Amino acid sequence: MAGMTVVFGVVAARPAWAQSGSDIPSSLAPPLAGYDYLKRDVMIPMRDGVKLHTVIVVPKGAASAPILLERTPYNASARAVRNNSPHMLAALPESAEVFVAGGYICVFQDVRGKYGSEGDYLMTRPVRGPLNSTSTDEATDAYDTIDWLVKNVPNNNGKAGMWGISYPGFFAAHGLIDSHPALKAVSPQAPMGDVGNGDDAYHNGAFHLAANFRFYSGFLPRKGDPERPQPALGFEPGTMDAYDFFLRMGPISNANEKYLKHRSAYWDDTVQHTSYDEYWQARAQAPYMKNVKPAVMWVGGWFDAEDLAGPLKLFQSLEKNGATAPDTLVMGPWRHGGWARDPGDTLGNLNFKANTSEYFQENIELPFFIENLKGKGNGLKATADGSVPKAIVFETGRNQWRRFDAWPPKNSAVRSLYFDEAGKLSWSAPAATGFDEYPSDPNKPVPSTGEVAPGMGMPVDYMTFDQRFAATRPDVLTYETEPLDHDVTIAGPITPVLRVSTSGTDSDFIVKLIDVYPNDFPDPDPNVKAVYMGGYQQLVRGEPFRGKFRNNMSKPEPFTPGKPEKIEFWMPDVLHTFRSGHRIMVQIQSSWFPLVDRNPQQFLDIPNARPADFQKATERVYRGGADGSHLRVLIME
Repeated sequence: MAGMTVVFGVVAARPAWAQSGSDIPSSLAPPLAGYDYLKRDVMIPMRDGVKLHTVIVVPKGAASAPILLERTPYNASARAVRNNSPHMLAALPESAEVFVAGGYICVFQDVRGKYGSEGDYLMTRPVRGPLNSTSTDEATDAYDTIDWLVKNVPNNNGKAGMWGISYPGFFAAHGLIDSHPALKAVSPQAPMGDVGNGDDAYHNGAFHLAANFRFYSGFLPRKGDPERPQPALGFEPGTMDAYDFFLRMGPISNANEKYLKHRSAYWDDTVQHTSYDEYWQARAQAPYMKNVKPAVMWVGGWFDAEDLAGPLKLFQSLEKNGATAPDTLVMGPWRHGGWARDPGDTLGNLNFKANTSEYFQENIELPFFIENLKGKGNGLKATADGSVPKAIVFETGRNQWRRFDAWPPKNSAVRSLYFDEAGKLSWSAPAATGFDEYPSDPNKPVPSTGEVAPGMGMPVDYMTFDQRFAATRPDVLTYETEPLDHDVTIAGPITPVLRVSTSGTDSDFIVKLIDVYPNDFPDPDPNVKAVYMGGYQQLVRGEPFRGKFRNNMSKPEPFTPGKPEKIEFWMPDVLHTFRSGHRIMVQIQSSWFPLVDRNPQQFLDIPNARPADFQKATERVYRGGADGSHLRVLIME
C-alpha cells in the first residue's frame, strides 16, 4: 500500500509525505489487541489530480457508522493525536470526544497545500470565480473527499457530516456549497465567514492588530510540496506588555522592518487590503449560503474575540436565501472555541452558574448529529412532534438557555438609547441639541484593557473585562442611564447611529455597550483575583468603525475638518439582560489599542504611515434633535 501509512491503533511517524502509488487499501486490518480503534493515513485524489493527506480513525466494531469530517490547515496528524492511547476517546482531541462516544468514524484532513497535502495553499481560498479561475475550491475538495470516503471506508452508513472550529469552521461552511448528496449535517463553529469585515482581520475598516500579528508570526507558508510549514518567527519582544510592545513597534510598516522581515506572505496580503475590496469580497461566504441541502447548526460564542460575526452573518444569509433542511443558530457564553475546551461555567470575572459547554455537547451538538446522521432521537427539537428551533442561545445576565422560533426573537421591538447632556443616556430623544467633545492622541491611545495584556496578542476573555479604567479617561465619552427599575433584555444586533466630526481628515469611533453593576453586587467567593464587582462595568459588546468608510466600505473618503457626518454600522448580536438596579452605559472613544491599529487621524494609507503622520485630533459627538447620536437596539417585550 504505497503512498500511505497504515497505522493499526498506534501512532507512527511518516518517514516522508508519500506521493505515488495506489491510495486505496484493498482492505482494513483489525486493530492491535487492546486497541479500540484503527487509524490509517491516506492520500485522497481530487478532481484535478492533487492528493490530500487524510487521517481516518475507525472505532473497533464499527457497523453502519456515519463519517464525521474535519478539514484543517493546522496539521491533520496532530489533530488526530491527543495522547498515545489504545482508547479512541483519549487518543483524539477533546473537541471530538462527543463524536467518539457516539461511535462515529472520525476523519481529519490537511487542506490543499498544507502539511501532508499536495497543491498550493491560498489563505481563505475564494470560491471558483473571478479570483479563482481553477476548477477547484474548498467546496469541490470537500465534495471529492466525501465521495471518496463513502465509497472506500468500510462499514460506513453512506452519511457524512462536517464540522470545525474557527478556520476549520470556514472549511465546514464551504462544504455547504453545492454539497455532496451524502453530506447530511454540517456544523460550522466560529467560522471565518467574512475576514475582511467582522471576523479576524478587519472590523468596519479597522485592523485587529494584536491578534493578527500574533497569528501571522506563527502561521507561515511552507517552501516545499509537501512539507511541514516553517517554524514560528522567533524574536525577543523586549516586554510582556502588549500595549508597550506595539506602541514601541510604531507604525504597521515597522512590523516587517523590525520583526516579520517579509517572511509572512499572509500578513503582507492582509495589511495591503485595507478597504473591503474585491480581495475580501471574494472570500466572504455569505453570498454563497443559498440552496443549502444539509441540516446546519451554526455555533458561536458571545465573547468570541476572533470570529463572533461569522456564525451570525452566515445564519442570517442562509435564512434570507433559503435552505431545504433545518438550520439553527447556537450561541453560548464562550470565548473562541470555548465550548470545546472549557467547562463554560466562568469566563474572566463572569460566572454563568452552570457547565454550559457540557450542556451544549450533550444536549445540542450530539443530538444534532445523531438525528441527521443516524436517524435517531429528536435532534434539536424539544419534543418528538415539535419543530427545530431557529435559535438556541444563552441569555447572559439571567444566565439561562433560551429557544426561539426566529432570531432575532419575534417578540422584540426597536428602541433607541439617546445620548443626552451631562452624560445621560435616555430612551427619549432630547429636544435640545449640543455636542460633547474629547481629545484623541494616537501616540497615547486608549488601552484595550485596564490590565497588562501579556504577550503579543489579546487576552482571550477581554470581551468580559471591566471598563471602569476607560470611564475615567478624558479621551473617552461616557453616557449612562439611571438605575433600572425593571429588567431590560436586548436581543439581536446593535446599531450605533452617530453624528460626529473631527478636526482631522480621518478618525476611528469605537462604541461600547456596557452593563454597570450596582455598588452592592457581591464579589466572587472565593475571590481568587481579588476583584471588586460592585460598580463593575462589564463590556457587553464593542466595535470600532474607521470613519473614512462611513459612506462605502470599499471607497474611503476624507472628513472635512469640523463638518458633522453620519456614521451608522452593525454591531454583532447579543442576548443580554440588564437586571433591575443595573445601569446601561455607552462609551465612545477613538482608539482601542492594541486590539485595533492606530489611526493617524489623517486621510492616508495607514500601512504606509510614518511616525510623524500620527496627529492629535478633537472629536465631537452631536446629540439631541432629529439626528442626534443614539444606539438602536431590539428589546424583548
